[in-house]
Amino acid sequence: IYGGIKGMLRELDPHTNFLPPEIYKEFETETTGEFGGIGIEITVQNSILTIISPIEDTPAWKAGVQAGDKIVEIDGESTKGFSLAEAAQRLKGKKGMKIRLGLFREGFDRPKEFVIERGTVKIKSIKFIDLDDGYAYVRITSFIENSAPDLEKVLKAHEKKYKQTRGLIIDLRRNPGGLLDQAIQVSDLFLEQGVIVSTMGRNKKEKEIVYAKKGGTLAGFPIIVLVDEYSASASEIVAGALQDNKRALVMGHRSFGKGSVQSVVKLGDGSGLKLTVGRYYTPSGKSIQAYGIVPDIELEDLTSDVLDAARAKRDIHREKDMRGHLIGDDEGEDSAGPAAVNKEGNKSVAKKDVSKKQETKKIQYWWMESDAKPDKELSSKDKMLKDDFQAQQAYNYLKAWYVIEDQKKNPVVPPVKQ
Repeated sequence: IYGGIKGMLRELDPHTNFLPPEIYKEFETETTGEFGGIGIEITVQNSILTIISPIEDTPAWKAGVQAGDKIVEIDGESTKGFSLAEAAQRLKGKKGMKIRLGLFREGFDRPKEFVIERGTVKIKSIKFIDLDDGYAYVRITSFIENSAPDLEKVLKAHEKKYKQTRGLIIDLRRNPGGLLDQAIQVSDLFLEQGVIVSTMGRNKKEKEIVYAKKGGTLAGFPIIVLVDEYSASASEIVAGALQDNKRALVMGHRSFGKGSVQSVVKLGDGSGLKLTVGRYYTPSGKSIQAYGIVPDIELEDLTSDVLDAARAKRDIHREKDMRGHLIGDDEGEDSAGPAAVNKEGNKSVAKKDVSKKQETKKIQYWWMESDAKPDKELSSKDKMLKDDFQAQQAYNYLKAWYVIEDQKKNPVVPPVKQ
């Protein structure tokens, strides 16, 4: 019976799964931020088990596993035909137990074996760096329980230290998503009013809209959100909410494009059903399914020691490349991007002339000089700004924002020749 259910659901979409009792129990523990395993986010692309991203500071991260790696074997067994639930069951295990992964990566002649010792994976979703002078950097690795309260706590402590926050970088790169309520709460931290996200199923009249709540808003400073092709689901909701409400500037690369809603139902025997029930829409009414969030500024991921690959065409796989994915509103119709849905729920096809909101400014840098100290002497701030080109440029934009605002308030009048 379980096999029949799995086969039936496999034909729907990549995110609909049947979870047997033991897997459902593990699924429940994941969102608490602690579980036994190696610490990777996985998906199925072109029928191949693929790593979306290793979770920072986990056994997989320390073993050198990278985003985009193809898992072709687990303990010598081929993963061909594995569902996400089956793969997750084999990857998880007790602390101290070793697992052998056969990984294929671009540049490998053949799959390479990685032996990883499982550990207790404790996910700390909020990583904070004080950039001095009132500026702050926060990386959200995933949206789990307490992500929003933890974020609010560190930002309020930062504001208390400097009396004010001058600028904030929210890094959502390689964030695979997580709990919807935490994404909403994170967005609400920075919004005084307006729509955060809306969801719509087959019945267009049953559209659910979530609005920002007044009170407790962290305002009065510029925000830059960093995204990339591995930013998915809940992270796309946050980026879209802050972008459409003009609360933040989004930089980086177009996001993954997982704009579908899953509802998890616990069944009588302890098993569970994760079923796709609708789509997410940004405040402006755009569906991100199979398309993603388009950054305001497209920024190449360059560092001072990565020059030759600057123009290399990357083999990027997003939601639209997954077998059986929900078709995006404008997929295959035109290149203008996702269509908007008006208040009545009707689709309004985008014109080929992309509006200013959808225009992307592309910036490419071919060299970046650094006078930073040797790595062993670098602070966490200096090391990040030296090694992370996109974060460095986001930091520069924040500092430039105040210069521009000062010029608006106190324009420099050129002297008149007599």
